[in-house]
Amino acid sequence: MSESALNLPAQVLAHERGNVARLVIAQAMAGANATIVYATAGVVGNTLAPDRALATLPVSVFVCGMAACTLPSGYVAGRFGRRASFLLGTLCGGLTGLIACLAVLLGNFWLFCAGTFFGGAYAAVVLSFRFAAAECVSPDRRARAISAVMAGGIAAGVIGPQLVTHTMDLWPPFLFAATYLAQAALAVLCAFVLVGVRLPTPKRSTTGTGRSLAEIAVQPRFIAAVLAGVISYLIMNLIMTSAPLAMRLCGLSQENANLGLQWHVIAMYAPSFVTGRIITRIGAPRVVIIGLILIAAAAAVGLTGITVAHFWVTLVLLGLGWNFGFIGASTMVVEFHRSEEKNKVQSLNDFVVFGLMVLGSFASGGLLNAYGWEMVCWVAIPPLAMAGATLWATGALRVRAAR
Repeated sequence: MSESALNLPAQVLAHERGNVARLVIAQAMAGANATIVYATAGVVGNTLAPDRALATLPVSVFVCGMAACTLPSGYVAGRFGRRASFLLGTLCGGLTGLIACLAVLLGNFWLFCAGTFFGGAYAAVVLSFRFAAAECVSPDRRARAISAVMAGGIAAGVIGPQLVTHTMDLWPPFLFAATYLAQAALAVLCAFVLVGVRLPTPKRSTTGTGRSLAEIAVQPRFIAAVLAGVISYLIMNLIMTSAPLAMRLCGLSQENANLGLQWHVIAMYAPSFVTGRIITRIGAPRVVIIGLILIAAAAAVGLTGITVAHFWVTLVLLGLGWNFGFIGASTMVVEFHRSEEKNKVQSLNDFVVFGLMVLGSFASGGLLNAYGWEMVCWVAIPPLAMAGATLWATGALRVRAAR
């Protein structure tokens, strides 16, 4: 326990711990929403879509929902407090499950896409849990609070796929119908957990707006950082979206696809406890390069075979690569803005990342159905090489970027 924690009144310390504990539990519950969508939406889309090239469209719509609702959820949190944003998110989570279940029962592809859009809105709110945890505690304990919430993300990676495995056949002949009802119930439980979180309404900044976005965005190393983050997330999403459906098309079981996705999500979040220390030691650009190499290795493994082991190793390497690539790139972006510029710079970064990530989601279904799993893996290589070359060309690997 830190010295500042020892000096806090017991009631205040208990309040802080209670808030963090609720956010950890909520992260485990709400984070499962995304893994359920990724594990099932491609398979359901392949069954219901009027054209098989649209099989992964529900996942793309999920990403659209996340991108479209990130800023509105932040506005609600700033205007009415984080708890209001949290509860609105769980409402979207409940609608996700109910609408998706109804779509499966009716065999309606477009209704199913509407359900996954609400799932994206829920995911946008979940992104803020780690920042809320940091607000719960004193500055010297923020890293520990964020790490605790990240641990909840690891649990989400287990809960989601296991929920799919144990519920997908409970309502024959409607595959995953019971899964989506369970998803809605999990969102309701999450709302009960979050209703007890007590956080102050964020104060509005009174500082200036800083430099213009154009002035910040034209810096070569800033461009290299954003590009690295975009490609890390885009290629991860491209391969991850295709993998569960590719496994089914290769004759492998849904249970194996669920387990592969489970270990992928764990690999995405587990390294977060040490990624910050590694960045401090060797620098963010080098960590990004490690991430890009790991993602390229994932694609290479995917090209060597279509057994369960090949898919699982691909997904684990993909998760590890995303962690190093995206977190390293995000750290680089932070180096280019001042305190008063953070909201607009981070919003710009997120808009570009999620906007281009949508393109990867839309492309994955068409690539997989038209050219097969191997083409999905081959397409991943050139952008990764381009991101690495840009980091080198801008000098990010040789000299630390200055603000």
